[in-house]
Amino acid sequence: MNVLLGISASSGTGIGKAFVLPETPERIISKNKLSDNELESEWQRFESACTKVKESIEKSLSEVSAEDLNRVILETYLLMLADPVFLQEVKAAFEKNKYNIEYIVDMKAGEYADRLRNSGNDYLAERAGDIEDVFGKVLDILLDYHPFDIEEVPENAVIVGRNMKTSDTVILNKRKIAGLALIEGGISSHVAILARTYGIPAVVGLEGITSQVENGEQIIVDGSLGEVVVSPDSATLMQSQSKIAAEQKRVDRLKQFRNKAAMTEDGVEFKLYANIGTPEEAEIALEEGADGIGLFRTEFLFMDSMKSNGNKNASYSNSVSEEVQFQAYKRVLEIMGDKPVTIRTLDSGGDKDIGTKEIPFNSEKNPLMGLRAIRHSLFYPQIFRTQLRALYRASVYGNLRIMLPLITDVSQVDTVRGIIKGVQYSLKEDNIPFKADVPVGIMVETAAAAICADCFASHCDFFSLGTNDLTQYTIGIDRENPSVAPYYNEFNLAVLRLIKMTIDAAKKEGIPVSICGEMAGKKESVIILAGFGIRSLSMAPKQISVIKEILSQFSMDELESLSSNSLF
Repeated sequence: MNVLLGISASSGTGIGKAFVLPETPERIISKNKLSDNELESEWQRFESACTKVKESIEKSLSEVSAEDLNRVILETYLLMLADPVFLQEVKAAFEKNKYNIEYIVDMKAGEYADRLRNSGNDYLAERAGDIEDVFGKVLDILLDYHPFDIEEVPENAVIVGRNMKTSDTVILNKRKIAGLALIEGGISSHVAILARTYGIPAVVGLEGITSQVENGEQIIVDGSLGEVVVSPDSATLMQSQSKIAAEQKRVDRLKQFRNKAAMTEDGVEFKLYANIGTPEEAEIALEEGADGIGLFRTEFLFMDSMKSNGNKNASYSNSVSEEVQFQAYKRVLEIMGDKPVTIRTLDSGGDKDIGTKEIPFNSEKNPLMGLRAIRHSLFYPQIFRTQLRALYRASVYGNLRIMLPLITDVSQVDTVRGIIKGVQYSLKEDNIPFKADVPVGIMVETAAAAICADCFASHCDFFSLGTNDLTQYTIGIDRENPSVAPYYNEFNLAVLRLIKMTIDAAKKEGIPVSICGEMAGKKESVIILAGFGIRSLSMAPKQISVIKEILSQFSMDELESLSSNSLF
């Protein structure tokens, strides 16, 4: 028996036979000078290869449902293949250097991927593999390579490998996969996100695992512990089987809560909403029984469309167009029907740099304290107006609420309302229908906003407490810094008092207040928040049934009693 430790990417336990993904053979790409009369036919070879890859992706698209998260990956690949900026770069380099097209494509795709990897942004670094994947398929056709086919993976296998190509992750929903054990990949990679979505245990960071596992060996993946056991002994196997049985019982038990209202033992009702980052996740939220969307993080829409890594010397793309944003917001609103959808305006800056022609890269000594969120939007008002136009255009398709991030002064809310009036006037001029009375609220995520919540309440239609940032700003702890991670404490007395102040101010003014930070999805914090008077919580979709079950086990008197000593 061999026990390997890695990083948990998706919780749960899986047992199966190992299927070791073969290492992708290195492509041998020559560098040959072409004559002028060879250029046209060589470029036609490239276009033909792109067309074949496009047709293959479209075939895969036809085989996945509208709700499948792989759709957004495949659709993104189609956009990459048709990206006019990248294709123009390839053509310019080809015509200038006059080398064979395989060499040029490999060079340009590699340059682009390296920019993303060196961006300093984990999300963008993960996208480097997508570029190499899609244009690697083009190169395979040009070189007449026939690489491994993911369809060879059998049912109930544990996939072991260096990493999975993004396009190969379609297998995760087509096959019953027992687990993933990978050398590379991070918790924000497509494969990790999809593993969590489909409930597949996954462990990454397993250095050398491909040389320690053979095809067909029995393997246990414990995604909760970040542990992989190769050729387990009988005792370990029985222990893991018992763990799987317990996990399945828990999943089955929670299913009963999906279509039930969130309610305490004595009948007090709560509203549980979902936090999402893409339109596709709205489908999952609906399936999990969400009462609506409490937080749609629009920055991921911008990140997905980026053509640059944030390097100030790189060539930037245009920002996400009004039409693209409109379609995304419309889709979420239509999916949720009459259920409320709270869309947060662009929360860029800080750890989420977005580089476009309109928003140049801004190097800051302390970006989390710098030009981010609403400050960023007001600094670049044209980007903000475009987003607001898209939001108000989409408003007629559902129950929209607009939320402003990192508000610290009432004047910021007043400024935004002035911009909104201008946006509404422009829509009227263009004869575009919209709802004029869309509620506009703020995220309370700084001590300044919480302390002055009574002042903000009369200027806002609702509050949403962003407890992640509220905690780090209040106690001065960078929650992304492992050196100080032990000091990050959402139950710090100062944080709890600020939360209670905000709830009381909202109640006095008669406006709704909810929680959309990590505290909303944790048993211990939900008990305290409910006792404080919170009746709306927004969390990861998979946590909704968990919190429904917890609330059903307590009466309001018990919840209030349990939270009564937390402020002292």
